[in-house]
Amino acid sequence: MWGMGAVGWLVSVAVALGVLVAAALVARRIARTGARAHARAQEELAEMGRALVELDDAVDALDRELALSGALYRGQQPASLRRARLAAHHTRDDAFAAYRRAADPARTPAERRAEARATRARVAGAIANAGSARAENDAWVARHAPAADQLRVARERIDAAAATMGDPRALRAELARIADESEWEGAAAADEESLGALADAERAYTAAELADPEALRAHLIEVETSLERAGRAARLLEETHRLVENAYLAIEDEQRAAASAIRAAAGTQKTVTGERAPRVSEAIRVASVALDSAMRAADRRPVTANERIARLRARLDDALADLRTEQQQMRAARSALPGTLSAARSALARSEAYVRGAEIDARVALDQARRHLALARQSANAIEALTAARAAVSDAQTAASLARDRARRR
Repeated sequence: MWGMGAVGWLVSVAVALGVLVAAALVARRIARTGARAHARAQEELAEMGRALVELDDAVDALDRELALSGALYRGQQPASLRRARLAAHHTRDDAFAAYRRAADPARTPAERRAEARATRARVAGAIANAGSARAENDAWVARHAPAADQLRVARERIDAAAATMGDPRALRAELARIADESEWEGAAAADEESLGALADAERAYTAAELADPEALRAHLIEVETSLERAGRAARLLEETHRLVENAYLAIEDEQRAAASAIRAAAGTQKTVTGERAPRVSEAIRVASVALDSAMRAADRRPVTANERIARLRARLDDALADLRTEQQQMRAARSALPGTLSAARSALARSEAYVRGAEIDARVALDQARRHLALARQSANAIEALTAARAAVSDAQTAASLARDRARRR
């Protein structure tokens, strides 16, 4: 028989072992979820972000190479280039989604690190594959494409770009005539940017004419890079002009739809009792004031007016969300969807003007905005489409804000 002293000793040992096990478990949990674990996860995320920016830029380089090679081969680009571009696009799009998962604070640091590491490995493979495909294409061109053919194609592309652009200064002047600069500030310098890039393409072409055969390809890539910049600036100007004109055409319909939504909300308010009644009344009052404010701005700021109407309708929907029948919600969503889609398109266009060349957080937000806008366009359910369109507006505004903030800090 064990004596009482021995039993007490065993109990003490068991308690001590239990304390040690508990302490070890706590220490392990701290190691996996503590500050240092979070810091390591952030380091992995930052590395993944840098790799993803490199891949995003590599995709642009592949697009340029394909455009140049397509012209040189009369539309028959090398299969290796097409495959590399397709793979790079898929990997980049998947990596943007993976970045959002790896940045999710609700996941454990270990999960975030594992996601970031695995994605970074796939991104590195896509970058290497893109580089190999470009090098293979450069070598083929050097062996099989005479310099005269390459120069002829470059000349044709410069001339075609100039003809397509038309007179960007005239388009900017038209924007200044019909709307305040705040409506098109992202494209304010696009006319000079497009013309300057076209002049850069001409200078690169002149250098290519004088270059040794070994340096010819580099100059022609510079031509293509400049033409891409010129085209991007010209498209931004044209898209901005189109958005402003469409906003003018849509503003009266959006005003009527918003006024109808406010009247419908006032009808719903009559059925509300208790503590909710004052809140619903205030939401209707705020919506009415916001609509009046939007319409006062509409003459010179139609895009802003439409965006304000989209926001006031979103706030009104939130205030009435659990007071409407499903049929009423669907009817309200169908009414709000066209204006919100327009607001999403304008927010995305403005965001793209700021985000090019930005860091990873802005690029990820822009990618999310594009995904939400695509979902809004494809969905057959008006409520789901409206939710996605509103998310696209928010994501695009976040992307532009991040890009502007980083640019100011540089």
